[in-house]
Amino acid sequence: MFGRRFADLLLFSVTSAELVILFLLTPTFTITDWIYVLQHFIVLGIALTRPRPKVWDYSIASSVAVGIAYAYPYAQVIYLRWSPGYVVSPAAGLVLVTLAAGLSLVSLLTIGRFFGVRPALRDLVTSGPYRLVRHPIYLSYVVGDIGYNLQEWNSVTLLLVLVGWASLVYRIHAEERLLSQHAGWLTYVALVRYRLFPGLW
Repeated sequence: MFGRRFADLLLFSVTSAELVILFLLTPTFTITDWIYVLQHFIVLGIALTRPRPKVWDYSIASSVAVGIAYAYPYAQVIYLRWSPGYVVSPAAGLVLVTLAAGLSLVSLLTIGRFFGVRPALRDLVTSGPYRLVRHPIYLSYVVGDIGYNLQEWNSVTLLLVLVGWASLVYRIHAEERLLSQHAGWLTYVALVRYRLFPGLW
């Protein structure tokens, strides 16, 4: 822990807190829950070993976007406990949530020590899921959000998801402004044209 940057220690602390919350809010664990637990332990290791970024964005706007990204999933869970929502299709929702967890895990393993939650340039990862879209972890968030809301939703959870997705779009643009400083960026963008949704955007 000694000698790490404040951002690394913050990532370690927040991820540890998320693990505690995950265990407190989850009465029984499914395979999907265990995938998310594994991801949190991987992030703990990354926080203690990742290299210092070459360029980073500590603007207020990026800080707000990161804060929203951390808060809105928990806000949905809390609000649904206070005001239950509508059940659409638990089975389809579970399939999407499981797919999202798998994609997120594979993407995290691929990006490895270059992972971060704040826009930064550590290196350019172009293998694995990053050969399909430029931000596969964010794609997993979108798929997971849809899955969770198929299991249970109300007007407030939909609003929270839209706010979360707006912060995600901001983070994508902020990250790409920094990633564009990498020598291989133009070649990568020519090969992987889509940021989030293959064939769309």
